[in-house]
Amino acid sequence: MFDKVIVGVDGRSGGRDAIALARELVAPDGQTTLAHVYIESLLPARGSPGVFTAGEHERSRELLEAARRDAGIDAQIMPVPAHHVGRGLHELAEDIEADLIVVGSSRHSLAGRVLQGDDLRAALNGAPCAVAIAPGGFTQRATVLGEIGVGFDGSPESERALELARAFAAHHGARVSVFEAVSPAHGFTDSRHPGPNEIADDVQAARVRLAALGGVEVHAAYGEAAEELALYGASVDLLVVGSRGYGPLGRLVHGRTTMKLAHSARCPLLVLPRSARVSQGTGTAERETAGAPS
Repeated sequence: MFDKVIVGVDGRSGGRDAIALARELVAPDGQTTLAHVYIESLLPARGSPGVFTAGEHERSRELLEAARRDAGIDAQIMPVPAHHVGRGLHELAEDIEADLIVVGSSRHSLAGRVLQGDDLRAALNGAPCAVAIAPGGFTQRATVLGEIGVGFDGSPESERALELARAFAAHHGARVSVFEAVSPAHGFTDSRHPGPNEIADDVQAARVRLAALGGVEVHAAYGEAAEELALYGASVDLLVVGSRGYGPLGRLVHGRTTMKLAHSARCPLLVLPRSARVSQGTGTAERETAGAPS
């Protein structure tokens, strides 16, 4: 579970989906902050500096109060002025030492805005916490987490993802399943594709590796990672993947697999950075100061 959760709210359905997902991911005694990033004017109105910003701040606060009231949750509200949505979320996460940012995934939602523009990509590199993406229409779904899936490839990031998934499963009484997308073996070229028997052997070998993890349901398939993970995600209630590179948001934007998965996943997606760990004994995801990305 996460102690300090920021929920990106934009007055649209994506924000409501994000709030619904945050309910499932925040610790029972955790803190939820509803945040709305309003764009600061780079050129204040002539003769009335600050008037535009003050008006936007008040509208942002009203939007957040309405979202909190409609959701019926106990949450702080935080209007955030910034030149870019992504930068505002990033800076707020650092300011309050959040360990999770939750956004919606619909085209016109906050996530859709976050994933646009090279300037946002630069701002989101090195985000200091995990990121969860709620699929469109999540508020209309049953929110019981019966099965938590993990994209696993043997990397340290995927091991962290599995550790967190086990903690969530223990809290929710859920089962854990793991999935490996098997890619063509080294040595194959465009003119030399693996045959059916070779593919079957590779998939079986992956199943054996996953079974050795213990206490998990095992799934493996041959194909492109993002596509196969998206198909697998349709059968679980939450999909957890590890991130590499410059923090989860930077990886979300720059990483081809995670980027595709963010657009196509049919279940909530939780991207866990290298800088997060699972607190022993409590199942709470916390920031790890040593080796955390700057």
